[in-house]
Amino acid sequence: MNAARKSRRALVLFSGGQDSTTCLAWALARHGHVETLGFDYGQRHRAELDCRIALRHRLVQLRPEWAPRLGEDHLLNVDVLGQLGASAMTDDIAIALQADGLPNTFVPGRNLLFFTLAAALAYRRGLDVLVGGMSQTDYSGYPDCRDNTLKALQVALSLGIDRPLTLETPLMWLDKADTWELAHRLGGDALAELVRTDTHTCYLNRRDTLHAWGYGCGECPACLLRAQGHREWLARRAG
Repeated sequence: MNAARKSRRALVLFSGGQDSTTCLAWALARHGHVETLGFDYGQRHRAELDCRIALRHRLVQLRPEWAPRLGEDHLLNVDVLGQLGASAMTDDIAIALQADGLPNTFVPGRNLLFFTLAAALAYRRGLDVLVGGMSQTDYSGYPDCRDNTLKALQVALSLGIDRPLTLETPLMWLDKADTWELAHRLGGDALAELVRTDTHTCYLNRRDTLHAWGYGCGECPACLLRAQGHREWLARRAG
């Protein structure tokens, strides 16, 4: 890790899912000080919140050199998102496409709000990097996951707090197989296995069955994407 990276202080949007856990490992390998921020917005898949603290501990058990870099965890309640209207992420409704072509798992403004709150916390905590697991390669079409959206947001947030902020999205151009490979590259078989068994992705909050790719219902869009990525990653490694 070069001196410039070591001096930077990062805040990772950390949900307890596969992507944010991989991003946390990536940030710990890259930056000298890393804090985490989670959000309780009334999500149906609340199991992800239950995974967060144990994942933090297990990451630094796997890579003890990361322990001195891992700072505080923060959890914010943002249930206002559920008050703005129903979605399949916050209400007991079937996952389907909306009239505008977006899936009804889209929570309008979620990532915009998350990064805005992260910027405010970063200001208070003296942090200058915000890290998120958004991807434009393997995603559900959410407009607030797009690279252009987040680049524009970086400018707005930096102006809004009158300090330079860098928004880092290490998964932006990776598919799910690439994300599995990144975790493996950062922490070997042990980290890939931690991601498989200890993170949560399933939108329907199922953690009663452990599949080859992790826990979940195996049918919702998040499970299908994760499972497909895992199969492709194993096939690449075997080839």
